[in-house]
Amino acid sequence: MAETTANAVADYIIHFCHKRGDLITNLHLQKLVYYAQAWYLALYDTPLFEEEFQAWASGPVQPELYERFKPFKWNPISEETEKVSLPKHVEDHLLEVMDVYGKYNAFYLERMTQEEEPWVKARGGIPRDEHATAVIAIRARGNRENIAVVT
Repeated sequence: MAETTANAVADYIIHFCHKRGDLITNLHLQKLVYYAQAWYLALYDTPLFEEEFQAWASGPVQPELYERFKPFKWNPISEETEKVSLPKHVEDHLLEVMDVYGKYNAFYLERMTQEEEPWVKARGGIPRDEHATAVIAIRARGNRENIAVVT
């Protein structure tokens, strides 16, 4: 059973960035939410949220989040979000993800994700710049599920 939703994680990250005075775009948000899910799977053997990511040309994208923030295009997300109430261990996890990945810009994170096995496998040889909607699989490893960012 997942701890939360992709929307709640996005709201938490947006609130975190706005509180610090940092700008965040849809592209940047997508990658941070992706790493939050990937690391949660790797560390806790269970998904943080149930929504799937697709292997788009711009790296992993959660389609419902993309649609929600699509009106901002490449501009920073100006939508104000309230701080989401999450279990302490989830909040600690998101703070750690932001500490590690929040310092990188969206394009750096995009390139990082495009070099990693989950995105590459999901694309199945589709050229990097071509549109695709293949789902990035959560694969089983024994009794574990993992996106395989951490091996």
